[in-house]
Amino acid sequence: MIGLLVVVELRKRVPIPLPERYEREARPASLGTVPRVAPLVEYGSARRREGWATMQESEVPRAVAAAMSIAGSLDLTVDDAIVLHDSNKLTLRLLPCDVLARVAPVAHQVAQFELELAQRLAESGSPTAALEPRVEPRVYERDGYVVTLWTYYEPATPPEVSPADYASTLKRLHCGMRELDVPTPHFTDRVEQAQQLVANRDRTPALADADRELLGDTLRSLRRAIGERGGAEQLLHGEPHPGNVLTTRNGLLFIDLETCCRGPVEFDLAHAPEEVGEHYPDVNPGLLHGCRILVLAMITTWRWDRGDQLPNGRQLRTEWLGQLRAALDRHGPDIPR
Repeated sequence: MIGLLVVVELRKRVPIPLPERYEREARPASLGTVPRVAPLVEYGSARRREGWATMQESEVPRAVAAAMSIAGSLDLTVDDAIVLHDSNKLTLRLLPCDVLARVAPVAHQVAQFELELAQRLAESGSPTAALEPRVEPRVYERDGYVVTLWTYYEPATPPEVSPADYASTLKRLHCGMRELDVPTPHFTDRVEQAQQLVANRDRTPALADADRELLGDTLRSLRRAIGERGGAEQLLHGEPHPGNVLTTRNGLLFIDLETCCRGPVEFDLAHAPEEVGEHYPDVNPGLLHGCRILVLAMITTWRWDRGDQLPNGRQLRTEWLGQLRAALDRHGPDIPR
């Protein structure tokens, strides 16, 4: 199975000067009947191309303090912050006002794009997380960080979702996105970035020549083959894997809209567990198959970047190369008609 996973943070309370404390709250490890494979990560946006990374530990207190200070200045009561997720940005639950804050360094963010897109999707009733209604919907800046404030959703109990529900919710999101005309990258731009990484021996020094050729050939041939299919394209989420799906009392909601791109819906489906694609209406099986192999080649490439910081990245890059070879041995690089 080609799928994406989410890094689960250990629950941990750490004393810091300001604010008084924060916690790392674990995300659910599974989505019920929707299986996950060994942890993969968010890899979609261009600013992550230098390798997956968490925010520097020394920056976390300042980032948390910036979010708490901004929320307090907006008359939201904030005594605590729980770190829900730590990647290139922090996702915090601010208490007791119960607001979700996303915090990123000023130099590495596309917060304005994500905020505007979220507003437009909310107007169409799309299944996405909403902005915090008690404050002005804008990007706030303090101490070198940008902060956006969102509605916090209590997780559903139990936090299970069927592949059919997952597919139905993703279909609703695609329907809402189809009505929007916003400038976004094409999915092939991401493929090209992977190709450039494969070609750059300085950035991928540990990649053997045979493996470099395999990745380069796969990325090139599938990028061309998918483009030549000439199917319908639209605005996509870009990374609708289980780590970007909330199971809430209000149903499933997609988050992390900064990775949006244009392309066939099969590219989005390639990020979800295989069972989800089986329930998505009118999907092209051959195109989905090609997109799954393409995504596998892309995420494998990121792992060979010498700057990659994904835990277990060295082990996974070898495993995924083996999976890629096995998939190509069974089916080849051509997309079935």
